[in-house]
Amino acid sequence: MNLSEHIKFSPKVEQAIKENRPVIALESTIISHGMPYPQNVETAIACENIAREHGVEPATIAIIQGKLCVGLTEKEIDYLGKTGLSVTKASRRDLPVLIARKQDGATTVAATMIIAAMAGIKVFATGGIGGVHRGAETTMDISADLEELAQTPVAVICAGAKSILDLGLTLEYLETKGIPVLGYKTDKLPAFFTNTSEFNVDYRMDSAQEIADTISAQRSLGFSGGMLIANPIPEEYAMDAKVIDKAIADAIEEAEQKGIHGKDTTPFLLAKIVEITGGNSLKANIQLVFNNVRLASEIATKLQF
Repeated sequence: MNLSEHIKFSPKVEQAIKENRPVIALESTIISHGMPYPQNVETAIACENIAREHGVEPATIAIIQGKLCVGLTEKEIDYLGKTGLSVTKASRRDLPVLIARKQDGATTVAATMIIAAMAGIKVFATGGIGGVHRGAETTMDISADLEELAQTPVAVICAGAKSILDLGLTLEYLETKGIPVLGYKTDKLPAFFTNTSEFNVDYRMDSAQEIADTISAQRSLGFSGGMLIANPIPEEYAMDAKVIDKAIADAIEEAEQKGIHGKDTTPFLLAKIVEITGGNSLKANIQLVFNNVRLASEIATKLQF
């Protein structure tokens, strides 16, 4: 089998690529594992609409019946949203098995990057990346997202690393792997739900054009890895740092008590934080994703190769 036998493009995405129009990738784990139904489906469709409003074709990525789908129909998005946690949360290690078994999978940041790169898509908008989990010095719990950023040439726009993580160690890991961390109109690494952070990004960028030029320079050098663009949640939607830190601490404590670990950790913690904050964290999550899609779309329209 060759690669073309595994990838399935939606007609809209295929046409946009043929016409050399800007395309951005969107992940599907946020649909099946990141939010409850129907907000997950509403958010995914709204993200696609935001991209199109900016003149960009969205390519929501998932595995459907063993096919690496680059671009989904609304029916497929609704299926992933309704099926929820029963859909495999798919990272790099899961792709060969899902293809061989002709099963479904919702792609994480890592898997979305892989499939986007296969499809020639250079920009990807998500909520927040995975990273080094708290206590990783003993558990070795480090997201595959970081390794993927080190080896896959896709620029990832996010609201920083998820605030349930150890942000300092995540930045150290990114530095070791040579991954540039750019802050859009900020010197600090955003902490997902909040912009309060003691950690600096590598470089501040004040325009989408400057970011696009930096991505183009990285690609022209032939570097194998990607780039992380940290885009703070709009201030009007940001949560109070003390409130969210307390919610995170309580959620982590419950996860430890219940023995939850590995790839089940993040979905559990995010759902628990939504419960603790009375749904406020979900509202913030949705708005930061919208904000990242807007910036990714602006960057994609300015990329020159």
